[in-house]
Amino acid sequence: MPQNKRESLIFTFIMCALMVFWMSTYNISLHQGGFTPSVLLQAWIGFLPAYVFAMLCDWFVASPLAKGFAFKYLVTPGKSSPRTMVLAVSSCMVVPMVIIMSLYGAFEGALHMPGGIVAFLPMLPATWVKNIGLNFIMALPWNLLVAGPLARALFRRAFPVGTVLDRPVGA
Repeated sequence: MPQNKRESLIFTFIMCALMVFWMSTYNISLHQGGFTPSVLLQAWIGFLPAYVFAMLCDWFVASPLAKGFAFKYLVTPGKSSPRTMVLAVSSCMVVPMVIIMSLYGAFEGALHMPGGIVAFLPMLPATWVKNIGLNFIMALPWNLLVAGPLARALFRRAFPVGTVLDRPVGA
């Protein structure tokens, strides 16, 4: 787990990139009825705006909510094992991020519909709810089994414990 705010931000950059690219690929595949090389291209083309939006939502909305809930109801720092705390916070992060990013995806998909967002607006709530269900069943296992462990491994390989200081040297 990250040890300070700087580590947390760096880890969030890595984790968010893994989640956004995979979930974009998954959603485009669902929309197109299967995985093709063009799915990867479309996911890559839409990556930057989705990534920026997801980072902002993660850092300012989902993370405070998830950590607040996890540390209030599920785990106790100092008493719970690090693995339990990671699993609790990671699981709690999925819920708000799926809700938020499913709405983002519904709007983004509407941009490509005939007539655009205005024509799609009446279907937006139903599409959003459908997206939430489809995304949750993919996001939770992907987060816990692949993206989380991979992000932690990449993070600690790049930044061994104690190398990311809470404050710059000399400050």
